[in-house]
Amino acid sequence: MEVIVCRDYEEMSAKAAEIVIGAVRKKPKFVLGLATGTTPLGLYKRMAEANRAGKVDFSKVVTFNLDEYVGLAPDHVQSYRHFMDANLFNHVNINKVNTHVPDGKAKSLLAACEKYEQMIADAGGIDLQVLGIGRDGHLGFNEPGTSLASRTQVVVLTEETIEDNSRLFQNKDEVPRFAVTMGIQTILNARCCLMMANGKNKADAVKGCVEGPVTAMNTASALQMHPNAVVIVDEAAAAKLELLDYYKWCRKGKEQLTNLL
Repeated sequence: MEVIVCRDYEEMSAKAAEIVIGAVRKKPKFVLGLATGTTPLGLYKRMAEANRAGKVDFSKVVTFNLDEYVGLAPDHVQSYRHFMDANLFNHVNINKVNTHVPDGKAKSLLAACEKYEQMIADAGGIDLQVLGIGRDGHLGFNEPGTSLASRTQVVVLTEETIEDNSRLFQNKDEVPRFAVTMGIQTILNARCCLMMANGKNKADAVKGCVEGPVTAMNTASALQMHPNAVVIVDEAAAAKLELLDYYKWCRKGKEQLTNLL
């Protein structure tokens, strides 16, 4: 696991954009896994700016989002399909036919989960999966206690997650209680995982993810088992890492090491 510690949210977003944009430029038919929430907004803004400037082309990119609320139609203002349209897809030259978000309104949610897994496989698998992390260490909507071998599934949201997400709704009662999410094993199947976290309220979750035991109580800790996981955090989110100075030292020495390999 590579840990990149940045000064603040802006530097974190810029570094993530550098990685994502660089990867897409190398492979135009890129399969990109995406996340919602406030954390990746800076990344998406920079992706759109680079596209408008002619620095990256998304016309052949295929995307798969991590999750979606059960019961919300795609045009609902709080659906994750609406979020992606408003914050990325409407601002880049991507073909929306190639953008995929789990179907939270499917007649059979279990069948929709199986179909989503098959669609990812048919696309050749995800090249890079963008991730955030919840305060309790969850990836996607894989709450504490979720099997680390899980695939795309329907989950019950915790009270903490509902409370955290209630700021986006008029009141807490409007927040859906269920979601469709990629499973932990689905996420780990991506060829690269790029997790972002910022703010002091994520410090405990980040420590558990990076330095804690691999456990279902912090589903993000499964990233320790991934051969190509990159964690980008700001100073506040990194504050509780015991090896913080070492991670910073590694970043300084990475260029020299690359020249030796």
